[in-house]
Formats: sequence, C-alpha cells, structure tokens
Amino acid sequence: MADLSRRQVTLDEVAERAGVSRSAASRVINNAPHVSKAKRAAVLRAVADLGYVPNATARALATQQAGAVVLAISSDSPQVFADPFFAEVVVGISAALEETELELMLLLATSSRGQTRLEQLLRTRQAAGVMLMSMHGDDPLARLAEKSDVPVVFGGCPIGFEPRYYVDADNRGGARLATEHLIASGRTRIATITGRMDEGAGSARYKGFQEALAVAGLDASRVAHGDFSEDGGSAAMRELLGRHPDLDAVFVASDQMAVGALQVLKEAGRSVPGEVAIVGFNDIAGARHIDPPLTTVAQPIQSLGREMARMLLALISGETPTPLILPTRLVRRGSS
Repeated sequence: MADLSRRQVTLDEVAERAGVSRSAASRVINNAPHVSKAKRAAVLRAVADLGYVPNATARALATQQAGAVVLAISSDSPQVFADPFFAEVVVGISAALEETELELMLLLATSSRGQTRLEQLLRTRQAAGVMLMSMHGDDPLARLAEKSDVPVVFGGCPIGFEPRYYVDADNRGGARLATEHLIASGRTRIATITGRMDEGAGSARYKGFQEALAVAGLDASRVAHGDFSEDGGSAAMRELLGRHPDLDAVFVASDQMAVGALQVLKEAGRSVPGEVAIVGFNDIAGARHIDPPLTTVAQPIQSLGREMARMLLALISGETPTPLILPTRLVRRGSS
C-alpha cells in the first residue's frame, strides 16, 4: 500500500477506501443530509484511517464562509479580459456566484507564472474550484486539471480529449447555419476566416463551414487562419483578398475578427453586403452598432459563464452534473 502520510490524501482515495462514490464521500465530509448511516460510518472510518484533511474552501461553501474560485484563461495578454466575449463570460459567472460567499479570481494560464500558479492551486487545493477556458492543443494543464482533486469545469472542449465536466456552445452547428445562410443568399465563392485551430471552438467552427459547403457542392478552399482578435481578422482578410479577389462572401469565426475584416474590405473599396457578404460569430454587444450592422451567430455568452459557475458549484457540493451544450442561432442584420 502507498505511503499516504507524506502527501495530501484525496477525496477519491477516501471514497475508494469507504466503498462509496466520490459525491457520497463529499456529502458525509460536508455533513450534508441524505446519506445512509452505513455509508456515513464507512466514510468517517476511511477519513480516520487515511488522515484525510478536507478541502477548506469546499467546506467554506457549505458553511457560507469566504473562499475563492478561479477562472483561468489560456492567453499571454491581460487585455483578454477586456475582450467583449470574455467580459460577458465574467458577468455570467459573477451572477451565479452572487448568492454564495465565494470570490472570483482571474488568472492568465499561458505565462510561466500563470502556469505555476494554476498548478499550485490544483495541487494544494487552495481554491474551491477552477474554470478553464481557451486551452490550446493538448494542453498539459488540462490533463493536470482532470486528475486534480479540485473540482474543475471547462468552458468549451479542449483539442484532444473530452473532459468530464464542461459547458460549450454548438459551435459546429452555428457555423453551418452561418454558411448555409450565405449559400441561400446566392453566394457561391465563400471564404472563411478561422479562429485558432488549436482551440476547440476554432476547430469546430471550421468543420461546420466545411460541412455546409460540402453539402452544397461548393469549393471550401478559400481559407485564412486568424486568432479571434480584430488585428487577426484584418490580416486574414488582406490575405484572402490577395489570394481570392473574386470572393463574394466570408464567414468569420468571431465578431472581433469580423470588425477587422470589414475595415479591410472598406479600405479595398468592396461594398458590404453588395460585393461581399459577411457573417460573424458570438453576437457581442457591439455587433449591431457596426457599419453595416453585423449578421452573426449568437451564442448565449453570459449563460455560458453562468452555467460554468453553476456546474462548478454543483461539483463543490458533491453533485455529479452532466456536460452541457448551449444552442446557437443566426441573427440577420445588414452585413449579409
């Protein structure tokens, strides 16, 4: 048997020793109701045998004392929190936490300092729970989070594996809607500006674009890759105009990139939607105020944040929630 005295014993180990589920062990430790006497006795024996020390912040939620949850975003720039998308996610999370005593911590997980801090939080259980967003590729932090005893909820699915607990939008279906709308309006030379292809959302939206064109029998080779930023959208639009000057429509994988793409089209003297139709994705607050107002795929961004926080609270309380996919819909405005 492993020597458990030299490290922190996990809740999973307590549950295994007691022969109960993780959620049942959590309910006993947090003195919650609806646990049989036999299970309660078995868990308490396992706690004593293993020398388990409960997660202080998880117990803080149960006792309405102060604690913290973390929103970690894989980005190098603090400006990410000024991005309208992430700003709305934070609003949704904050709304879900209002009735608790938990504070929200924001963390950039890409920098070396951010990675070290997140690893420390996960290993030492200094936070009640963690929400992870924008994981790039097969991010080792995502794997570490999955193995951690700290409750973790993902915003979106990372590339390479499906986490146990996540909230996502129907990115693939939304991209199909956008592309099918352009096809239905008579456009045949349709391009796309993708998001980051090492992120789940970017990959899924590109697949939706490809599927819609394949069904219609149209060429799907007009592609430029962006990074979800306005500058990235500008650069990608210039690349597309250089390689495909005959394009008549563009599906852009985020509204921020669409803003940059529209500006480049104006500078090139292309009328929108007359010569080139544009559809974005997200429906950020400013989409309707762009000139022309942006047709886009709406995803419930605040709801994404709110449901992530609710799922995390459920995990902290010992429940076992199921993954959630939020619907998307097309919002037609003047750009297409």
